[in-house]
Amino acid sequence: MGFAILQLILPMLRRTLEIIGSSFLMALQELWKNKLRTFLSLFGITIGIFCIIGVLATVNSLEQNIQNEVKSLGANTIYIDKWDYSAGGGPDYPWWKYVNRPVPKYHEMKFIKEGTANARFVAFANNVNDAVDYKGSRLSNVNIYSLSDDFDDIQSFSVEYGRYMSDADFSRGNNVAVIGNEIAEKLFTKAEYATGKIIQVRGKRILVIGVIKKQGKQMIGGWEFDKSVLLPYMYGRTIINELKADPVIMVQGKENVTSKALKDELAGTMRAIHKLSPTKEEDFALNDINDFSAAISSLFVNLNIGGWAIAALSLIVGMFGVANIMFVSVRERTSQIGLKKALGAKKRVILAEFLLESAFLCIIGGVIGLTLVFLLTKLLTLALNFPVFISTSHMVMAVFICIAVGIIAGFIPARQAAKMDPVEAIRSK
Repeated sequence: MGFAILQLILPMLRRTLEIIGSSFLMALQELWKNKLRTFLSLFGITIGIFCIIGVLATVNSLEQNIQNEVKSLGANTIYIDKWDYSAGGGPDYPWWKYVNRPVPKYHEMKFIKEGTANARFVAFANNVNDAVDYKGSRLSNVNIYSLSDDFDDIQSFSVEYGRYMSDADFSRGNNVAVIGNEIAEKLFTKAEYATGKIIQVRGKRILVIGVIKKQGKQMIGGWEFDKSVLLPYMYGRTIINELKADPVIMVQGKENVTSKALKDELAGTMRAIHKLSPTKEEDFALNDINDFSAAISSLFVNLNIGGWAIAALSLIVGMFGVANIMFVSVRERTSQIGLKKALGAKKRVILAEFLLESAFLCIIGGVIGLTLVFLLTKLLTLALNFPVFISTSHMVMAVFICIAVGIIAGFIPARQAAKMDPVEAIRSK
């Protein structure tokens, strides 16, 4: 039984492969015979694929880079601040609503840990922008951070040279610092030379015990560890005026605890700490990192839609170009079509041959477009300083788009060829 079925399938499969191979050869012959005409007609397909895949590759790479930066701020983390980050910035920001709120305080961490069962890590940080000195060399616009001991459990960074601050450094308030890669290279020529050196911040001598691994330029700002100096809080408070700093408390939830559940619990804890009555408005902001990620995803959806709209116009123009090629091809091969039909070729075989030829022509245009996108990604990677890439799904999608466009563009000419009368077609020679 199985052998009989195989005997039926094999001829059909062989015939299908012959049609596909014949159509591919015809497409190449058409391309070779009328190079300029075919190139100009396929140019729309090339530009369409270039626009679609180019926009998707660039936008998705950009989104992934920004999302990674957002995640580096702390996965499943709530930032307690007097400022609401979701309110945006610029001239419309309601600063008057938040400016008189109390700032987060170091001692509030204890109550947050005790009153929030879903909290895994709680860290305090404040910062000022100031200069760092080393043997007559000065760097300005450096981020000076004063941190508590859970900070490195929440934030995503690693120390490349030396070590991070120990529990003893935090508890005793030792005058030690971990500095960013950019700071180390500018002050000491090479980052590995920084450990063991004494720098000065606001006239205070501080021992460099570690250098953070280079992170590169960040698009959303963030902590910018490359040009930062990290100090233990107990020492940092001696050189940083907390009234003029920007303090924040970070709370990371336990595993399997949603950020919403953590946020709801924190709201109750903070209201208790600030002694707010049930009817009184909150005087603090709970900023959820996951909300930033969702907002970014929404923004990039709109950018992708814009890219598709632009590319659709090019594909429509390219579709007419391919249809033109196929009409000309049908007219030039009318006698061949008549001969095939006279020898017994069925309508569906003629239809399939021309549809496949049209699809192959579009695939050739798509391959040229993908090649151009590949070159674009290399240029953008160098220019933007982060990797831009074409994903496998984008390449597969490009092939399916080319096939779809080819079938749509070639359907009417192929149908015209399939319906030809064999006698009239042979006489047209």
